[in-house]
Amino acid sequence: MSRQVFLYDPPDRFVAGTVGLPGRRTFFLQASGAGRVTSVALEKTQVAALAERIDELLDEVVRRTGGNAPVPVMAPSEITDSAPLDAPVEEEFRVGTMALAWDGDEQRMIVEAQALVELDADTDEDLAEAEERLLQDEENGPPMLRVRLSGAQARAFAKRALDVVNAGRPPCPLCSLPLDPEGHVCPRQNGYRRDA
Repeated sequence: MSRQVFLYDPPDRFVAGTVGLPGRRTFFLQASGAGRVTSVALEKTQVAALAERIDELLDEVVRRTGGNAPVPVMAPSEITDSAPLDAPVEEEFRVGTMALAWDGDEQRMIVEAQALVELDADTDEDLAEAEERLLQDEENGPPMLRVRLSGAQARAFAKRALDVVNAGRPPCPLCSLPLDPEGHVCPRQNGYRRDA
C-alpha cells in the first residue's frame, strides 16, 4: 500500500484543539480546506513542543532575513481562531514524529506530522537505521499530514496551540501538579487532601 499524505497547501484552517474535559482531554491537530477535514491525535507535550518550535523557527527566520521575511513578530489578531474543532473529529492516525521547515523560496512554514510506527530492532543503531529508512520512504512510509503555512498563519497556530495547552487544569500553588475539580493529594502537604 502506498503512503497516504494529507496535503494542505495552504489550508483554509489549521488548528490545535481538544476533545474532552480537562484532565481527560485528547489533543488533535486539524487541517481543513477544499471541502475536506483531517484530524490527527497527539500528546499534550507534542502540541506544546510544536508551538514552541514554530515560534523559535519563525524568530530565527526574522533574525536571519533582517526582518525582511513576511513573518509577523506576534500572531495577527485579525486571523485569531478560537472556534472549536470541526465536528465530527475523526482521528486519521496518532502522531509519532513531527518535522518543521521553512521554505525560503515560497516564504512558507512546512509542518509535517507522521503516524506512530512500531519498529523491531536488536540494537539502538539498527533502530535508528530502520527509523531513517522508514521516514525517507516516500512510497511506503507511514501516513503523514503535511501543511504549508504563511508566517502569519504559523504564528496564529502557535499562539492558539499554547493557549489550548495552558487551558487545562490549574496547577497546585505548592507542588505545581494539576488540581482536579475534586481536589488533589499534595505531596508538599504530607498527603493531606487539598481542595481546588
